[in-house]
Amino acid sequence: MVNSRETQRPLIDLSGDERESNHSANAHFADLLQARISRRNWLKGGAAMVASLGLPTALSSALSACARPEKTIAGLLGFEAIAATVADAITVPAGYRTQALLPWGTPLEAGAVAFKGDASNSAAEQMKQMGSHHDGMHFFPIDVKTGGNSSVEGLLVMNHEYCDPDLLHSRGPSPLPRPLEEVQKELAAHGNSIAHIRLNADGDWQLVEGSVYNRRITGLTHMEIDGPLRANDALKTKYSPEGIATRGTLNNCSNGFTPWGTYLTCEENWAGCFINSGEQPREHARYGIPQDESYYHWHTAQPADDAALRFNATAAGKSAADDYRNEPNTYGWIVEIDPFDPHSTPVKHTALGRFAHEGIIFHPAVEGEPLVAYSGDDTRFEYLYKYVSRDVYRKADAGPHLLQNGTLYVAVFNGDGSGEWRALDINNADFIARAKAADVTFADQADVLLNTRLAADVSGATKMDRPEWGAVHPHTGEVYFTLTNNEKRSESQTDAANPRAHNKHGHIIRWREQNKPQATVFAWDVFWFGGEAGTAQPGFNKVTDAASEISCPDGLRFDNDGRLWIETDMSASGDLLGKAPFGNNGMFCADPVTGELRRFLSGPNGCELTGIAITPDQSTVFVNIQHPGEGSTPDHFLSHWPDGGNSRPRSATVAIRRQDGGKVGA
Repeated sequence: MVNSRETQRPLIDLSGDERESNHSANAHFADLLQARISRRNWLKGGAAMVASLGLPTALSSALSACARPEKTIAGLLGFEAIAATVADAITVPAGYRTQALLPWGTPLEAGAVAFKGDASNSAAEQMKQMGSHHDGMHFFPIDVKTGGNSSVEGLLVMNHEYCDPDLLHSRGPSPLPRPLEEVQKELAAHGNSIAHIRLNADGDWQLVEGSVYNRRITGLTHMEIDGPLRANDALKTKYSPEGIATRGTLNNCSNGFTPWGTYLTCEENWAGCFINSGEQPREHARYGIPQDESYYHWHTAQPADDAALRFNATAAGKSAADDYRNEPNTYGWIVEIDPFDPHSTPVKHTALGRFAHEGIIFHPAVEGEPLVAYSGDDTRFEYLYKYVSRDVYRKADAGPHLLQNGTLYVAVFNGDGSGEWRALDINNADFIARAKAADVTFADQADVLLNTRLAADVSGATKMDRPEWGAVHPHTGEVYFTLTNNEKRSESQTDAANPRAHNKHGHIIRWREQNKPQATVFAWDVFWFGGEAGTAQPGFNKVTDAASEISCPDGLRFDNDGRLWIETDMSASGDLLGKAPFGNNGMFCADPVTGELRRFLSGPNGCELTGIAITPDQSTVFVNIQHPGEGSTPDHFLSHWPDGGNSRPRSATVAIRRQDGGKVGA
C-alpha cells in the first residue's frame, strides 16, 4: 500500500506491494487450495496416498518423488531455535557470531566520501556510496570465472530496492515541487552495488578499498535493451528515439545469477514511480501506472531536468521521440549485470516478460538442454511464470543469448494437485484461441511480452497470493515459491479451495516438473502454512510449534546440503510485526523432508529480512537488513541499528559465521 502523507510530500510505498490491477475473471489460487488440503496427507503419505488423489500415473510418480529425494543428509538442522524477540539487534543461536558491513552510505567507488550521520551527503556523493534499502544479493567467488570457488574473497552484488526520503535527507523531503538535488539523490540511492570483499585473519569481512570491481549502478545508469522489444516502437523515447536504450533500474527486489557468472536484478514496484494523467494505453493501465500521485513526485523536479521529467508518461509531444510516453515500457524487466567487467553496460532482457519481477531462479543447467528459469509477479492476484530458452545450454559458449529468445509460460494450478504451463506465444494455437475468445489481440510477440500480464489473463492463469522468492532443491529439483500474504482475499473466494480468507500469514508452495524442467505439466502441493502455534501442516501430519511460528514468508534460498532458508516480511503497517507471538522479522531454516522448521535469526526493530547469499563452503551466510526502524521520521528514529546510540537507522548486510568455522545451520 502507499503510506498516507501530506499531499505536499512524496507518497512512498514502504510495503513492497504494488497497486492491484488484475481485474480478470481467472481462477484464484484460493479457489483451489481447500480441495487440495482436504485430502489429508498428500505428499507425505507416499505412493498409496498420492494415488488416492486420482492423479494421472505420471503426475502421481512425480508427486511421490517429492517425498523421496535422491539423497538426504541426516540431522540437517544442527542449532537450537531462538525465541521470538523484539530486541533492536541481531539475535542468533549460541555458537554463532554476526558482523554488520556495507551499510547505506559506505564509500564504495574511487573518490567516495564518508557517510554523514545527519544524512547531508549530496546526490553526487550518494552516487559513489552504497545505496539504500539493501535487498536481493549474490556472492561471486573472486575466481569463479576460472572455475574456482573461493569462500574467502569475492564480489558481493546487491539490489537497493527503494529509499525513504524521511531518512535519506537530513530533514526529510521538501514540499512540492521536488528540488532536483533531492530527486537526483533518491535516484542515486536506488539500483545496485558491486562490492569486492575479503575475509581477514580475524574472521571479519572487509571491503577491498580501491578495487576496480567496486561499482554503483543507479536509477540514472545507461542501459541497453535486447530481445524481442529492442527497437520496438513501444520503447522509443526522447532519450532513445531508436528504442534500444533507457536510463536506470528501479525498485530492484530479489535477484538471480546465471550459469555463466553474471548477476540478474529484477524490477518490481516500478509502476508507482510514474504518472500518466492522460488516456492510458493497456501497457500502462494493466500495470497500475497512477494518474497523478506517484511515490516520489520525481516528475515535479525543479529546475526541470529530463532525467526527472521522464517519470511523467503523459503524451505531450508530436511523437514518442518528443516525450516520455513510453518511459514506463522500459521498466518491468530483468536486468543482466556483469560484475567482473567494470565497464560493461547493463542489459534489460525483454524475452523474460514485463511485470513486477520479484526475482528469478534457474533449474541447474544441463548440457544440451534448454535453460529453464522461474519468476513471480509480486502483486496480489498476479501470476507465476517460467521461461524456457530457445537455444540449448552449452557450457563452452553459454551467455546472454540464452536470455534473448525463448518461450514464456504462465502457471495454471488445478485443484487435484496437477498443474500446467501455458505458453504466452503468438504462434501457439491454444494461446491464439484463448486471446480470440477473450476478444484481445496482439500485434506480434513483442506486444505479448510488453503486455505480459494481459497475455496471462487471457491464458486463464491462476491468481496467486503475491508470489515472491523461489528456490530449487539441489537434490530433488523441486521448485519452492513463497506466497507472502493476501489479506484482500474475501470469503467468497475460498469456496472449495482455501480455508484461509484474508490470508495474513502466507504460505510456501512447491512443485515437481514432469520428467524434465522444460515440461509443460507438473504436480504441486503446499510445503508450509504460515501462522501461530497450532496451525495445521497437512503435508507433515503436524502443527506449528513455538519454534516454527512464521508469518509472511518472503526470501528463500537452499544451501548445497538441502537446508531451506526462509526470511520474513511482516509489514510495519500491519498488526503482526513486533508483537507476540512473531516478534520482529527474522530468518528460519527448514528440512523439507521432515518438515522440521526452526527460527534461526531475529532482526532489529522495523526491519525486513532479505537477500540471502552463501559462500561455497557454507561457512558464511550473508543476509540483508532492510529499512530498520521503518516509519522513522527525521525527529524520531524507531531503530538505531547498526551504529547504536542515537544514530539514524541504516540498511546493511550481516555476515553470519559459526564460531568454530563450520557450516552455518549444520
